[in-house]
Amino acid sequence: MNTIRTTLTAVTAALIAFTAPGAHAQSGPVKIAGIMELSGSGATPGTNFNNGVKLAVKEINAAGGILGRQVEYLPVDTQTNPGVAKALAQKAVDDGAYVVLGPVHSGSMLVTMAETRRAEVTNFTGGEAASITQQGNPYVFRSSFTQLTSMPKVARYIKDTVKAKSVALIYTNNDYGKGGHDAMLKALEAQGIKVAVDVSTDPQQVDFSAAVLRVKQSDADALFLYTLEEESARALRELRKQGYAKPVIGETTAVSQKTIELAGDAANGMVGHVGLTVDAPQPRIKAFDERFLREYKYKSEHNGMKGYISMYVVKAMTERLGKFDSKALSESLHGAKLSAAQYPGVLMDLSFDANGDLDRESFLIRVEQGRQQVIGTLPAMSAK
Repeated sequence: MNTIRTTLTAVTAALIAFTAPGAHAQSGPVKIAGIMELSGSGATPGTNFNNGVKLAVKEINAAGGILGRQVEYLPVDTQTNPGVAKALAQKAVDDGAYVVLGPVHSGSMLVTMAETRRAEVTNFTGGEAASITQQGNPYVFRSSFTQLTSMPKVARYIKDTVKAKSVALIYTNNDYGKGGHDAMLKALEAQGIKVAVDVSTDPQQVDFSAAVLRVKQSDADALFLYTLEEESARALRELRKQGYAKPVIGETTAVSQKTIELAGDAANGMVGHVGLTVDAPQPRIKAFDERFLREYKYKSEHNGMKGYISMYVVKAMTERLGKFDSKALSESLHGAKLSAAQYPGVLMDLSFDANGDLDRESFLIRVEQGRQQVIGTLPAMSAK
């Protein structure tokens, strides 16, 4: 009788441990959930991020997995709808995901991260809105720079290199665009640069003729363009059509490879700050570029790199822990530093601060002949 009672007690304890928040089975495939924008207005960044993750998972599994276990990656489509994303995130954590990757869009991330927090599950995002990591959520980590990191770098470039005294702004009126817009206003003010005209545009806007006309009439010394890929391409084509000849500066999406392909010659000459580019003159990044191109038959951009790196961060930090415990994984990521020499999959040396914000080198690029040409490497903020 005592033996039976002891056995039942052990089984009950095991079941409680398995179902407790943050606890995960230590055998069988490791479930990684992808909450991705695979259709709708966010399909371009979401698909690229998703493909980066899939490439990393393929490589990791071929090399023996994580702590000897294969990775089971389960991506689902948010349709770029925050309500859908929230429901999918809830299902992912209820189904026992060890880590959630995505969403990529800030608006969706802002509503889904409550679900991963509830379940104490580590959550990586490609979203750049500053508010994501300002809410004290200990389970959220970025695969991109926050806008509060990027915009001061851009503003310094506008002042020191472009020598602009005044700037026109075109931005997308959504969580992503408004966050970047507000951060850029502060950064420009800090540099003593006047905003000559401030133009809000809609997500998926098709006609940029009125916006460009307002920019031309403002007589600003330069234009800062902060819109998503398709919109950026339309804006650049309209700028070319109306004969705009002053400097155009962008950040990440406005100078992405997808934007360049859609805009064609109209993108040439544009300068931007990017946290990641496959055209960086670094051997690990060049090798990733070749593998991604071979796998998907098209050239990756920053979102593909973010997805790839995120998965390799999960692998590296889990192996440091020596176990699968999502809550412990989040705790270990705060203040963590990863060297690309030791963990080649992360591609570049990187670190996370107490808020889950990312720090690493970044790049200034100029678009020439349909490609990003790196014209400068900017040090990590922690290196200053």
